[in-house]
Amino acid sequence: MDITLRVWRQAGPSDRGRMVTYRVEGISPDASFLEMLDVLNERLILSGDEPIAFDHDCREGICGMCGMMINGSAHGPSRLTTTCQLHMREFKDGDTIDVEPWRSAAFPVVRDLVVDRSAFDRIIQAGGYVTAPTGAAPDAHATPVPKADADAAFEAATCIGCGACVAACPNGSAMLFTAAKVAHLGLLPQGQPERDTRVVGMVAAHDDAGFGGCTNAGECTTVCPKGIPLTLIGRLNSDYRKSVTGRGR
Repeated sequence: MDITLRVWRQAGPSDRGRMVTYRVEGISPDASFLEMLDVLNERLILSGDEPIAFDHDCREGICGMCGMMINGSAHGPSRLTTTCQLHMREFKDGDTIDVEPWRSAAFPVVRDLVVDRSAFDRIIQAGGYVTAPTGAAPDAHATPVPKADADAAFEAATCIGCGACVAACPNGSAMLFTAAKVAHLGLLPQGQPERDTRVVGMVAAHDDAGFGGCTNAGECTTVCPKGIPLTLIGRLNSDYRKSVTGRGR
């Protein structure tokens, strides 16, 4: 395949940045999108140019590092797929592909396609943990958990923190990420003692980081590579309202 890439290049946070066009030839349709970028970077290095900076780690759709906008869509055109799982066969020979970083005031660009997602870390630090000593991993039957709650908690726990929800949201909101982290612990017995302080603290950290407010546009769940449902935001809103009004559960 012969592909034309228009890639966002930005030397640093203070650089204005621009789209730069590259021609990438002889790419296998079975190559992943990141492998295609690897090939381009090898050619850039050999020619004495600066390679394109982009985040990656596991390349198995688990770590959440590989986020980028591809033709205006977070992670590209395939649903329930991270950028590292996207293959070039999803495109056509001769296509022009635009590649940009996540766009959010809370995700400042570090360089090229790399953004600073430490705002997510601060949300986790505000309440995404359990402080009660729980010891070693208990037997599966030691603490009974209703199956509906266990399934919902597992679904929320699949969030990999990639930031696609933020990039796709017209308001730049991270509420789907925050809701997933709140629900993951709030649905389990170990997370009950801090359930009230957790949701209040994490929502406050979300707002302090500069993320926008949620208006239920639904774009977040559409692009989420793990299919985190929008219903978790409703659960977060309910928990938050009960926590700040003191109505209990």
